[in-house]
Amino acid sequence: MDKRFTDIIQLIKQARTNALRAVNAELINLYWNIGEYISIKIEQSEWGDSLVTELAKYIHTNEPEIKGFSDKNIWRMKQFYESYKNFPNLWSLVREISWTNNMLIFSRCKTLEEKEFYLKRVKQENYSKRELDRQISSSLFERMMLGNSKLSPVVRESNNDQTNTFKDSYVFEFLNLSEPHSESELQRGLVMQMKDFILELGKDFIFIGEEYRLQVGNSDFFIDLLFYHRGLQCLVAFELKADTFRPEHLGQLNFYLEALDRDVKKGNENPSIGILLCKDKDSEVVEYALSRSLSPTMVSEYKTQLPNKKLLQKKLHELFDNESDE
Repeated sequence: MDKRFTDIIQLIKQARTNALRAVNAELINLYWNIGEYISIKIEQSEWGDSLVTELAKYIHTNEPEIKGFSDKNIWRMKQFYESYKNFPNLWSLVREISWTNNMLIFSRCKTLEEKEFYLKRVKQENYSKRELDRQISSSLFERMMLGNSKLSPVVRESNNDQTNTFKDSYVFEFLNLSEPHSESELQRGLVMQMKDFILELGKDFIFIGEEYRLQVGNSDFFIDLLFYHRGLQCLVAFELKADTFRPEHLGQLNFYLEALDRDVKKGNENPSIGILLCKDKDSEVVEYALSRSLSPTMVSEYKTQLPNKKLLQKKLHELFDNESDE
């Protein structure tokens, strides 16, 4: 591309993006207003259920160029309005994402907390419909809510952005790995499926390299996977273990973080963070191992199949119940 014209091209692209956002916001406003109108009419007994079907038929017959107003979709507009009308903090969020993603969240998420989580996540990560559907199927909400207590003291005491970035468990069902599998097979699969891996991590992660070489003294050491996180402005090192977590694994990871901070990190960047991805872990062993850790590290499990959503929801309810009893 001719560099003389890049600024103009960027202005055009930004204008198109702004126009699409404005059109989407107006479309959501329309559906919200229709839902509000019908909800009030039915609540005041001015309309019965059958009038919605009559309205859909009228639009289809008299305004055939207007699409998307079947009786089913009109009922969705009413339900959409009634779900969020008492929660003004969410009004702006629903207008910033597409109707398709709104309907996916509305139809698949049961609680208001879960809806709010995915509304914010879609805005933050700019999920497509396929990506959002995958994240809901992988129980991202439950995993994030359950996982924030499994961090090292250094991470827990740092800013909230870090605790909301990393997960206690990661799901790699897209790898189709056989059991058992080796660490090299796991690493190779993640690199080959980097787009799906980034989706699971979060789109602020930028892949730097595999087997990233560190030279300390006269020896070479290699980090399995190295990323940079734009939001946190730091390097993130992933070490892969295809077996159960052992405390000695942390020593290796802490050594890598020290080398990154001394020799690789730039002056304007924050201290590096380490993630140890294990096939399995004993939570009590992890807690003991992390309690004396002076490095920002965490130990996470990885799953090669989609988790049992009902089981995670049960654990989440138990966690909320325990917190309310305290």
